[in-house]
Amino acid sequence: MSAKCLYAVIIICAAMASGLRGEAKPGRPNIVIIMADDMGFSDLGCYGSEITTQNVDRLAAGGLRFTQFYNTARCCPTRASLLTGLYPHQAGIGHMVGQGPTPAYQGYLNDRCVTIAEVLKQAGYRTLMAGKWHVGEDRPHWPCDRGFDEYFGLISGASSYFSIDPGRKFARGNEQIDPVKDRFYMTDAFTDEALSFLEKHGRRPQPFFLYLAYTSPHWPLHAWPGDIAKYRGKYRIGWDALRRQRHKRMIEMGIVDPRWPLSPRDPEAPAWTDAADKDDLDLRMAVYAAQIDRMDQNVGRVLNKIGEIGADQNTLVFFLADNGACAEKVDRGRKGAAADSKDSYLSYGLPWANASNTPFRLYKHWVHEGGISTPLIACWPAVIDKRGAITREVGHLIDLMATCLDAAGVEYPATYHDKPIAPLEGKSLIPIFRTGTRQGHEALFWEHEGNRAVREGKWKLVSRHPGEWELYDLEADRTELNNLADKHPDRVKAMVDKYKAWADRCGVLRWDQVTGGKKPGTK
Repeated sequence: MSAKCLYAVIIICAAMASGLRGEAKPGRPNIVIIMADDMGFSDLGCYGSEITTQNVDRLAAGGLRFTQFYNTARCCPTRASLLTGLYPHQAGIGHMVGQGPTPAYQGYLNDRCVTIAEVLKQAGYRTLMAGKWHVGEDRPHWPCDRGFDEYFGLISGASSYFSIDPGRKFARGNEQIDPVKDRFYMTDAFTDEALSFLEKHGRRPQPFFLYLAYTSPHWPLHAWPGDIAKYRGKYRIGWDALRRQRHKRMIEMGIVDPRWPLSPRDPEAPAWTDAADKDDLDLRMAVYAAQIDRMDQNVGRVLNKIGEIGADQNTLVFFLADNGACAEKVDRGRKGAAADSKDSYLSYGLPWANASNTPFRLYKHWVHEGGISTPLIACWPAVIDKRGAITREVGHLIDLMATCLDAAGVEYPATYHDKPIAPLEGKSLIPIFRTGTRQGHEALFWEHEGNRAVREGKWKLVSRHPGEWELYDLEADRTELNNLADKHPDRVKAMVDKYKAWADRCGVLRWDQVTGGKKPGTK
């Protein structure tokens, strides 16, 4: 059975199941945002992967998949944009959580932005969060300081899945805690608490907003043995064959245009036939797949709880990733420990990240398509009638605030706590849910570590720091292989001028001005 036919069966089954649930509840919807960490564009089954993601696929079969939705290439700036509806520099997180040279780089959410939780809380929502925060290391910049009624999770960035790394902060509410108990596993623990929040608040008439931010599948490679066993040996085909297989499925599903060729293997990745220690490489990718599989199992637990409390019809659920796949090389654990050991602390490496980002090139950190393209699934049975559909409408993280407020019937504030708030940058996605289209952004902008981009209609201007500007026609060439900058100098100039105006407005600095020869806070 082809990928397209198999997915059609899933869609039909989801529609049949939906018909048994009864009529939608009246009133304002509940809203759930679920985010993966360092997951590539092609790592979900419903986006072309071989990894078992039946619960996320179920969500997609009951809702809408976006093929041109963007994040901001790195965890901290993405979380800042998602929460505030602003570009990250406007919210105070122009880079990461380390202190930078200006307010745009202060390393925590500023008082000229407002979070989705703050606005919805004022509108009567219960605001709940489990998972990774990473937009403010110290009080008073934690989740419950920024509008969440309940919080459980990792304040800091990445950590072991079986314990909390030294120097990392984990909290319940405003209290730092050590959550580690028997059989502690980070992904499961976040879900356990999210389910507790839903049981506590979800049956009440008051609507809820839940933000569930997993660390999976961010390094280190840590997974349960049973999940790893499902994938052991499957990746001995290698990254070259895996990229070709995923690309074929993505074309069959309609995720990518057959006109876009698969980008060449990254020049830093060897051909699989030349790769050394294939058994270790297979194991690393198997553990990575197991992390996504376990996250998907936990998404299923959340969706089942939403159904159990009778909220499935009028709950808007989003699923997305914070950046493209991660090519960072990490080896911090016990020397020689294999990737399936709790004593290891490894990443899966650039060649597998190249496969995760099929069909694009480059990764997290960079603002070519491989760094900023994310799956986005939106499921809202009471509103989205065209189940299992794909949309090619362009969207950005800044749109999630606008969408949440539009769904809730809430106005974005001009002030908060008597301080003026930066105007909202995003636009609601709900017209896409209802009619299939909307009036999109005139242009979208990116800057991270000196990497820069502008998207205007089908055109994308992009620069890999410290390189020159490149120009691509994304309708014909979304894998960014045919640089048209020399053929369209006037367009390049006009788009550069727009980028400079945006950068000035948002407080973006040149990368050397940010670092001063040193790199501020990292993940």
